[in-house]
Amino acid sequence: MIQREQILDAQGSKVLSAEKEKVGTVEEIYLDRDTDQPEWVLVNTGSFGTRATFVPLAEANMNENELVVPYAIEQIKGAPNMEPTGDLSEGEEAQLYSYYGLDYSQSESGTGLPEGQDSVGQDTSGPNTDDAMTRSEEELKVGTTQQERGRARLKKYVVTENVQQTVPVQKEVVGLEREPITEANVGQATDGPAISEEEHEVVLREEQPVVQKQVVPKERVKLSKDTVTEEAQVSEEIRKEQIEPEGEISR
Repeated sequence: MIQREQILDAQGSKVLSAEKEKVGTVEEIYLDRDTDQPEWVLVNTGSFGTRATFVPLAEANMNENELVVPYAIEQIKGAPNMEPTGDLSEGEEAQLYSYYGLDYSQSESGTGLPEGQDSVGQDTSGPNTDDAMTRSEEELKVGTTQQERGRARLKKYVVTENVQQTVPVQKEVVGLEREPITEANVGQATDGPAISEEEHEVVLREEQPVVQKQVVPKERVKLSKDTVTEEAQVSEEIRKEQIEPEGEISR
């Protein structure tokens, strides 16, 4: 537990969460009336001093001029809103202990409450009281707190697949054309020896498929968060006092 000497001059110091994120600054230190040891720190979490939150110092520590508390920033900012007008009442302190998951019955009280204070009632009958007896019982107060439940991430990787596509190609083929000798072509037909051997070569051409690849953006993918509400059941034992008469009762 942090000592009184370590935090006396901490007013205005930076307050860091368990993840070392800045939560705010120290506005006030609350001491336990019995031990005079620091028990609560009032943290200013607003931009202009408009929001202040109580944080327990049970497991806090000073790192040079910074106060580090073992809670997430979301949990600190979501703590019950208590007006810092003076000492914390018993009910306010119990609510804060419950919110931070601490055992109130085993903790020192900043309002001067005795350690391990029991919640049972007391017999009010006596020489200076009437004949009434107070019956008390515990009530269950349920709240919520935020904590990390998991992480999600986007991962991009490359896969290879075979793509087949048909493309039309053209090629030249050889064909024979025969035409009769006419007055128009008789000159070309009789040019040269009357009887001879001759060879004529024709170049044939064809198209070949050509493949090129280019990278084209297709879509954008991102993660989004939605908040859904579910029903959760809690179970806890509570104590209550019962009053029964003893002796001769006329009614």
